[in-house]
Amino acid sequence: MTVVRDTAPAAMQGIEGVQRNILLLQGLMGPFFRLIGRELRRQGYGVWKVNFNGGDRLFWRLPGGIDFTGRANEWPDALTRIIIEHDITDVVLFGDCRPLHSAAIAVCARLHIPVHVFEEGYLRPDWVTFELGGVNGNSTLSRDPAYYVERARTLPVLPPHHPVPSSFRTRALQGLAYNTADLLSRWHYRHWNNYRPWHPLTEGIGWLRKLLARDERRTRSQKTLEALRASGSPYMLFPLQLDADAQVRLHSSFSGMAEAIRVVIASFTSHAPHSMRLVIKEHPLDNNIRNWCHEVAMQAAAYGVSDRVDYFEAGDIADLVRTATGVITINSTTGTLALAEGKPVITLGNAVYDIPGITFQGPLEKFWSNPGQPDAEIFAAYRRVLIERCLIPGGFFSNEGMGKLVRHAIDRLTRHSPRDFAATSRAEMARREALRQELACHPDTPAAITSPAPVETRSKTEREVLEEVSS
Repeated sequence: MTVVRDTAPAAMQGIEGVQRNILLLQGLMGPFFRLIGRELRRQGYGVWKVNFNGGDRLFWRLPGGIDFTGRANEWPDALTRIIIEHDITDVVLFGDCRPLHSAAIAVCARLHIPVHVFEEGYLRPDWVTFELGGVNGNSTLSRDPAYYVERARTLPVLPPHHPVPSSFRTRALQGLAYNTADLLSRWHYRHWNNYRPWHPLTEGIGWLRKLLARDERRTRSQKTLEALRASGSPYMLFPLQLDADAQVRLHSSFSGMAEAIRVVIASFTSHAPHSMRLVIKEHPLDNNIRNWCHEVAMQAAAYGVSDRVDYFEAGDIADLVRTATGVITINSTTGTLALAEGKPVITLGNAVYDIPGITFQGPLEKFWSNPGQPDAEIFAAYRRVLIERCLIPGGFFSNEGMGKLVRHAIDRLTRHSPRDFAATSRAEMARREALRQELACHPDTPAAITSPAPVETRSKTEREVLEEVSS
């Protein structure tokens, strides 16, 4: 196992009175984790960050960086050592389905370390998910509509929510910088294996081609929109998701978007009214490696419905939602955007908002002709509880959005896990100290398989917190 450590300054290694030490794992490509790390340090938290590749390191540039250069099977033991050595009380990461993050969550469960997960917002736009334990298909959110109605009644009215700017250009340039740094440092992070299915160079070329063709793509989509409006035909909207997205691969039965496209077009052909059209919208963050327009055209031709299927490469998804008859999605957050507009939605995968009364609960073939309507009261209650529990305002791709996000994330982090979550548990702290001594005496011991303290030995305070979190 190889772990190269950038030692933090002495002041950060033992601040008097520091009760929480935060370990950041991988974030979204860009400076967000650096900004949140800097603010946490300013507020007196101990902060460390694991870098798995050169892109992570490029955007960190703060003390407390830890380079993990080992193999994937060495990661659980390495993480355990980091947690013990630095008395880590909380782990923060973006996306809970990345292989190294899944392994980290398992380690943290054994050591009773709370894990806080960032993800794109369950609600769109201008919200980011920040949930304790897991997100999307791994979330512990209830699927009982009565729970949301009852819980929402106990919550205060929300203050006004203001939109934040977001720049596609910023996201593309940050991705290009991240992937370039990754490629140039493979000699150092020699065992790093990108969890994405494409080589960073291939993905970078795809993004560059997309940027260069941006105006042409917009023009084509605008012409398609004008023709759709002129037809006056009702349409169902099927927004594509990213082909490599874990929400598709892990939280649905589809092997990828190509299979989902085929299933939706086949059902449309057999069951939709002949006056209806099917509108398919490309994901704005698709890397342009695969030609989805061509895929849709082939499938539509194969089923004989080319004249009733429209494809949008660009454009505002909200505009398409507002005039749609309904929305078909695997588990995209476009579903909640549609529900907010009062549009019927059917999910083809595991979605946190797939709740009776909110989404259509029947089979796809029935949805085309009789989609029903979402219950506005249940959805409003669901939205209110969601914001209270796991959403924060802001965005990743503007200075204003990130500034707002950092402030609210740190506030939510404090609410997620009280400062005495682990520190008041004498039994747990004693166990950690024993483990630390064991590692010092026997450095080859596989620490990650050490059993945690049983629940009954933990302090009342920690048990209460755990019970509240799991309820």
